[in-house]
Formats: sequence, C-alpha cells, structure tokens
Amino acid sequence: MAISNYSSVIDFLLEGLTKRSELQMLLFLLFLGIYVVTVVGNLGMILLISISSQLNSPMYYFLSHLSFIDLCYSSVITPKMLVNFVSERNIISFLECMAQLYFFLIFVIAEGYLLTAMAYDRYVAICSPLLYNIVMSHRVCSIMTVVVYLLGFFGATVHTTLMSMLSFCGSHIVSHYFCDILPLLTLSCSSTHINEMLLFIIGGINTLAPTLAVLISYAFILSSILHIRSTEGRSRAFGTCSSHLMAVGIFFGSIKFMYFKPPSSNNMEQEKVSSVFYTTVIPMLNPLIYSLRNKDVKNALRKVVAGRQSS
Repeated sequence: MAISNYSSVIDFLLEGLTKRSELQMLLFLLFLGIYVVTVVGNLGMILLISISSQLNSPMYYFLSHLSFIDLCYSSVITPKMLVNFVSERNIISFLECMAQLYFFLIFVIAEGYLLTAMAYDRYVAICSPLLYNIVMSHRVCSIMTVVVYLLGFFGATVHTTLMSMLSFCGSHIVSHYFCDILPLLTLSCSSTHINEMLLFIIGGINTLAPTLAVLISYAFILSSILHIRSTEGRSRAFGTCSSHLMAVGIFFGSIKFMYFKPPSSNNMEQEKVSSVFYTTVIPMLNPLIYSLRNKDVKNALRKVVAGRQSS
C-alpha cells in the first residue's frame, strides 16, 4: 500500500453510527456483544475444523478460511467503532484511515471470491461426485485460496493507492463510522473521476462476477438435485447448500445495496445500516448459520465436547 500524499488533512473525524448521545452506551454494549460472539464463533469454527477429522474435506477447508476472513474484517472495523461510542471525538489519523480502508477492502473482496469457490465446491460435490476427490484436491483448493487472497490484495491496493493520492483540503468529517471509499471521495477537493471509474469497474467485477458464478453453479446444482429420485437424497443435497446460499444472499445483498444505487437515492443513514450488516452482523451470523444448519459440524462439536467431558 503506497501512500504518496498526506494532503492538507492530518486527521479525519468519524461522524459515527449515530449522533444521539443517549444511544451511545446502548449501542456500545450491543456491538460489544456482537463482536464477542463473532470472535468466539469464528475462532471456534477454525479450531473445530482443525482438530476434527470428521471435517477434513474441501468444504470445511474453505469454511475455515471464511471464518478467518470474517474475523479479520470485523476486527478491522468493530474495535474502532466501539472506541468511538465512548469517546468524545471520533478522531482517526490519515494513515490509520488508509490502513483501515486497505485491510477492510482486502477481506471484503476476498470473502466474495471465497463464497464463489465454496459454490464451485458444492457444484462438483453434487454434479460430479465420483470426480470430487480428483477435481477438488488439496493442491487445487490451496491454489483457489491463494487466488482469492491475491484478488483481495489487488483490489485493495488499487483503491487505497488512488485514495491516498487525493487532496483533502476541505471538511475532514467522514459521514460514516469507518473509512469507506464513498464517504472519503465526497471529502476530496481534487478530481475523483478515476477513483469513481475504477470503483465502478473493479467493484462491479468483484460483485457481479462472483454473483453470476454462484448463480450458474446453483442452477446446475438445482438441476442435478431435481434428478435425484429419493426424497432423502434431495433433502441431504439441499441441506449442504442451504447454509451457503443464505450466507451468499445476505453478503451480496447488502454489498449491492451499499455500492450500486443511483446517486439520487444516496442516503447516508441507510448506507450505515447496510454497512453494519456486512461489517459486523454477517461475520457473526456465518459461523452460526454453518453450525446450526450443518449436521457434520454439530456432530463434530458433540464429539469434541464428549471427549473433554470423558477426559
């Protein structure tokens, strides 16, 4: 991440989630609880997958990386937001702002492509089960995961480098609770045309490409499931996909609402609510979705708990 221009602004002032002082402590306790559940849930999922032989498959390999990404990008945003609830002035330095933007973009872009990799894994498992172990080998899964993170690094580097080259000589109040692209662009007193164009192109690719890939994968999956004769087989196949579909729908739905609206419909309060979903709520929900709706995860957890009790 190259930062070539400190501009006229040394610090930014984050407006925060709400201006109502009477809600600050209530929101602090709420988001502290959400963050604790997020950390415990995602760390627990990573640990469970690493120690359980029952979860030694590509599906859970990807799920452990999803938990890692959720933990990381929630930690980039939530701790600073919690501090802001109990401090009088929500100040963030220019370098801290660029760092927060950079790491947030890495993990949020990587999550979109990881969800795509997980959809492809389900496609192979259901549509070509006899070739599953060959197609989804450990080497292939590792390569796919590396590509996921590289795409995150690429997108974050482009956006943050261009953002750091802008001049911020006017207002330094960011109309948000973290340093995101759109609120920062509105503060620049230099031309943001290139930034906006690349946001549209790269952001569009990073959102539409994974969405289309997931939809195509699940179109083939649905076709294969409908050809399964036994009700039990269809139910099992739907069960392995429902959790992933729920996670995909929530994640991409909130992203599209945030970044792909007509300019005339921009409403910062609505955008903050949408941002809360994919920065704090989704990282908490994913481990719950995959644990409560997945028999293998529940069985592995029971075995671990039973093993500890017996010892």
